[in-house]
Amino acid sequence: MATAELVLGLLSAGPAHGYDVKRGHDSWFPDGRPLAFGQVYTTLGRLERDELVEVVEKTSGGGPDRTVYALTDKGRKHLADWLVDPVPPAWGSADEVLRKLVAAVRTGGDAAVFLARQRASHLRRIRELQETPTGPDPTSTIVRDYIVAHLDADLRWLDSALDRISEQETS
Repeated sequence: MATAELVLGLLSAGPAHGYDVKRGHDSWFPDGRPLAFGQVYTTLGRLERDELVEVVEKTSGGGPDRTVYALTDKGRKHLADWLVDPVPPAWGSADEVLRKLVAAVRTGGDAAVFLARQRASHLRRIRELQETPTGPDPTSTIVRDYIVAHLDADLRWLDSALDRISEQETS
């Protein structure tokens, strides 16, 4: 995941604290894994080192230090370049599923049981996503549709893999 570029995108609306960056990320991707605070501050540190963001304010009013970050011109250019650059097709999250399946087949594990459980897990996640209302922000629906479409494609692949394994067992 391009965490650095997402942080730049979140800062494009204006200067913000690390807490605001984290909250913004989590609202952009409500169905995804929340961004860890440690990851936010590590990313902001790297972006500052690379001169893509700068500290515009530091306060310590009795609590923890509050640092406000803003995009630099170099950061705006980096974000603009990233937004137009296409993403190469990649293995994605199916990589672990594929590795487990191959390991099950090669080690004599019960690949059919693994596939059935994985299929049930995918179906549960699709149901959860379909039953949970999205927010008024149109990007919530776009993100949700993307996740469901990928899970659906994974389901088709899981069924195909089960068919192939079943064919090999019967021959």
